[in-house]
Amino acid sequence: MKLRGYFFLMMAAFIWGTAFVAQMAGMDDLGPFTYAMARYFMGFVFLLLVWLGVRGKRRRRQENGMTQSGWKAGLGAGTIMLIATSLQQVAMVYTTAGKTAFITALYIVLVPLGAVVLGKRIRRENWIGAVLALAGLYLLSLHGAVTLNFGDGLVLLSAFFWAGQILFIDRFALLVDEIELSLAQIFVCWLGSTIAAVAWEDISWPAVFQAWFPIFYGGVMSGGVAFTLQILGQKYADPGPAAIIMSFEACFGAVFSWLLLGEVMSGAQIFGCVMMMAGVLATQSGLFLKRLQQTVSS
Repeated sequence: MKLRGYFFLMMAAFIWGTAFVAQMAGMDDLGPFTYAMARYFMGFVFLLLVWLGVRGKRRRRQENGMTQSGWKAGLGAGTIMLIATSLQQVAMVYTTAGKTAFITALYIVLVPLGAVVLGKRIRRENWIGAVLALAGLYLLSLHGAVTLNFGDGLVLLSAFFWAGQILFIDRFALLVDEIELSLAQIFVCWLGSTIAAVAWEDISWPAVFQAWFPIFYGGVMSGGVAFTLQILGQKYADPGPAAIIMSFEACFGAVFSWLLLGEVMSGAQIFGCVMMMAGVLATQSGLFLKRLQQTVSS
């Protein structure tokens, strides 16, 4: 079951990484909140259709006591996610994509620290994996650039909220309806982004329609599909390994920026991807050795 959870999380990271390219393209002529408003609206409509399409199956699961309603949990997760994504979106106006990816992914370390505070046991191999993944992400994203600015501070603050979102999902993923949780979460992000866009930005509808594909991909695939995969994945995966696997969005983002945008990947970046994979493998080393010992003893 854990392997299924890791697969869902890796698929989510893949979608987020490819959506990062779409996000950069979509913000060429749009303010950060306008893009987020349009993106989350598409995600909300997609998930609403899914929610309506499987309402009979979900109702039977809730009536049989297999799951609880996910609306309240989704509102809580959405509030945390709205703050995280808003800080990150605004920060990208002031800082680089590489620094944004690296600083955001500090949740690799923040999540296991938070899990310990909440009473969960984090294994030694998970800490080793987190350090390896963070070092790999540094090579992948920063290339020695360590100066910080206002945007970097916003991203750092967002990393704490992303860690909180992951831990919040971990708390409720096994208990509630994942579609309702995801739908409520995206609805809060759409509503908050709309209020911010109307209050602080000049919304250009021609520019919104011109950026329809980045908005569609960022909304349906990243907002609708990937965040639902995150919830499904965290039903089976512990928060520490889950954070490391989800951080692979930076790796996928770099690869697809190379493939689609013509950006060059240096030797340091390639080695960073290798170190991130080593981090994922390190988190699973304890489970592998345990199973090997069981096999030998039997």
